[in-house]
Amino acid sequence: MNPLTNMKNVLKLSEQDLKQGVGKKSWHDMYRDSAWIFVAGFPYNLSEGDIICVFSQYGEVVNINLVRDSKTGKSKGFCFLCYEDQRSTVLAVDNLNGIKIMERTLRVDHVLDYKPPKENEKMDEETLRLYMEGCAPRPQMGDVKTEKKEYRNKFKGK
Repeated sequence: MNPLTNMKNVLKLSEQDLKQGVGKKSWHDMYRDSAWIFVAGFPYNLSEGDIICVFSQYGEVVNINLVRDSKTGKSKGFCFLCYEDQRSTVLAVDNLNGIKIMERTLRVDHVLDYKPPKENEKMDEETLRLYMEGCAPRPQMGDVKTEKKEYRNKFKGK
């Protein structure tokens, strides 16, 4: 589907949610387990910090994967961004989809199941946790030390 058509469809869905009012299920509910969003269409010269500045108005950004050309290192104009709280994704998608930044129209949408790319074996604990489970909040939290050990064992294939 054409990216512009997709962006307009997302805006229509959000308008329908507003008209239905409180008590109805929102289309955002199917993404309640993912705190990741997809952002495309921004200027190529924006850095990770620039993008975080724009998107942090709706919540704490905990991870960003700005996709770059492997040979030149230049931005390809899209990224995946993770918020600390999944509710921030709804705000970002509803409010930032279709805005213009430096004469370019942003396309912002939810991501259902995103795993950050595996870059090397020397990942810190937070990156390892993000790789294993994503950013969405877990329903129950157990012992932190036990969880870290389970993640490490899972990642090492034990």
